[in-house]
Amino acid sequence: MSGYTIVNLKDVEDRADGDGPTLETRMARSAIGSDHLGVSYIRWAPGRRSNRGHAHREQEEVYVVLDGSGSVKLDDEARELRRWDVVRVAPATFRGFSAGPDGLEVLAIGSDRPEGGDGVQAEDDWWGD
Repeated sequence: MSGYTIVNLKDVEDRADGDGPTLETRMARSAIGSDHLGVSYIRWAPGRRSNRGHAHREQEEVYVVLDGSGSVKLDDEARELRRWDVVRVAPATFRGFSAGPDGLEVLAIGSDRPEGGDGVQAEDDWWGD
């Protein structure tokens, strides 16, 4: 096995099946062959938001806003986001994103995770509306 991997995120399968052009999700952990890092590209169309929040049992994540603007809900607190903001989220903190009028593009980077993942979904009414 080589000591490096080069993958274009736009060549990774879009896993946002059924969401049409309003959501794009490309998760490259397996494509880059990493045991310790996950890298994902997520794009929300203008006005679109995460279906609901999620947290992790073990995995810490960092999100980098590549383009657009919007907000992130972290547990019960909403924070505005703009291009080049970096958001670090501890595993147990629930998080969800909402795109502004220009949409929102984020690079998500995750640390080690247990086999099969460790994601925890928030309640259906997590957004509170």
